[in-house]
Amino acid sequence: MKQIIEFLRQLRDNNNREWFTEHKADYREAQERFNRLTEQLIIGISQFDPSVSGLTAKDCTYRIYRDVRFSKDKSPYKTHMGAYICPGGKKSGFSGYYFHIGTGDGNGYPSQHMLASGDYICDPHVLKILREDICYGGGDFDQIVTDAAPAFSLDRDSMLQRVPHGFPSDSPYADYLRLRNFCLLHIPDNSFVLSPNLAERTVELFRTTLPFLQYVNRAVEYVKNEGKSASH
Repeated sequence: MKQIIEFLRQLRDNNNREWFTEHKADYREAQERFNRLTEQLIIGISQFDPSVSGLTAKDCTYRIYRDVRFSKDKSPYKTHMGAYICPGGKKSGFSGYYFHIGTGDGNGYPSQHMLASGDYICDPHVLKILREDICYGGGDFDQIVTDAAPAFSLDRDSMLQRVPHGFPSDSPYADYLRLRNFCLLHIPDNSFVLSPNLAERTVELFRTTLPFLQYVNRAVEYVKNEGKSASH
């Protein structure tokens, strides 16, 4: 992973088409290394979550080219590499396991490395189902969050200031009801990413988030099926 991080740092400092063109071979080598890691993660995760079996790196990884049409930042290239391993691949709409290597020398996205499990910016219909499940689930969601590896924490960015309309404000799970992102996050340091057994360590952490992911995907599946029924 050291070679990937070094390439990303150089790209960050030279984020222009001329430099990238001159270093296209370096990019391809870094991408190939990341793809191999992604394939290892898919194999490892599929041992406890068969729903991702058969995916390829192409199904889960992203182009390095940024879409700058609606962004003030016109830098043409991303300075991170990420893989989203979920049922059906990254465009399926299902929640999944996200692994991200950044430059590792700054705070915040995208420079930090990241492991995430769940759904970022949930569909409003999925949010409604999740909130109903949590509100009337008797603490099952709270137990699932607690059972995930201590390295993970809930993404509390963009939480609502109040419990949404239609749900009791005095609920013991009020904080969960205010969530807009149903995602567990872990921000590892460089020593984790550079460890020789990175794939194995990552898989073991993701293993602890399987019940959380299944909880979220149950709501996603319900909304998908409801949409199919309405179209017939």
